[in-house]
Amino acid sequence: MLEILTQAAAAAGPGGFGEIWSHIVADFSNITEPAALAAFVQVLMIDIVLAGDNAIVVGALAAGLPADQRKKVILIGVLAALVLRIAFALVVTQLMQIVGLIFVGGLLLIWVAWKMWRELREGAHSAGSPEIEGDEHSGLKPAKSFAAAAWAVAIADVSMSLDNVLAVAGAAREHPGILIVGLIFAVALMGIAANIIAKYIERYRWIAYVGLAVILYVAVKMIHEGWIDPAVGLGTLFG
Repeated sequence: MLEILTQAAAAAGPGGFGEIWSHIVADFSNITEPAALAAFVQVLMIDIVLAGDNAIVVGALAAGLPADQRKKVILIGVLAALVLRIAFALVVTQLMQIVGLIFVGGLLLIWVAWKMWRELREGAHSAGSPEIEGDEHSGLKPAKSFAAAAWAVAIADVSMSLDNVLAVAGAAREHPGILIVGLIFAVALMGIAANIIAKYIERYRWIAYVGLAVILYVAVKMIHEGWIDPAVGLGTLFG
C-alpha cells in the first residue's frame, strides 16, 4: 500500500512523495473545516457504494458458471478492478488537466447515477453467485461461458474503475491529500471488503441511496466546473 502511495504521489506532479505527504497532512489537519470534511465524506461514500456495486456486478455475471469457473471469474474480476483502479489513480491528475474531461466525467457520472437509480427501483432478480451476497438483485443476466463472463467482467471493471477514480477526483479536486487517500481507500475496499459492502448495501438499501445522491451531486459539480473552469473548462473553447 505504501508503494501505491509513493507511485501515486510521483504521478501527481513535482515534489514526489514529500509534497504529496505534505498535502495529506495539510488536508487532514484541517479536516474539521467544512470544505475538507465534505470532500472526505463524499469520497468515503463514493468508494463504499462503487466497491459494493463492482462486487455485485462481477458476482452476477459469473452466476451461471460451474463453481470452479465461477470462483475464477470472481477472482479475475477483483484483481482486474484492483489493477485498473491503481492504473487510473496514477494518471488521474494528468487526466484532470485535459480540457473538457471534467465536463465529460460529470456526464459519465450522470449515467452511472441513472443506472444505479434504475437498478434500485426495479429490484430485478437473477441467479446470483453464492460467493457474493446481494448480487441476486442485480438484474444482470449471467454469462453463458467462462470466456464470455471474463470478457463481460473486464469491460464492467474498466467502466466502474474509471467511474470510481473520476468521482473521487471530482469530489476532492481541491484537496490533493484527500484525493490520494481516497484513491488508496478505493483500492483497499475493492481488494478486502467489496463482498462485505455488497451484503450491507443489499440489507440496508438507504446506503445505496445516499451514495447515489453523493454521486449525482459530484456529477453536477463536475459538469458545472468542467464548463466554467478557466484552465480546463470546456467553455474556454467557446469563449
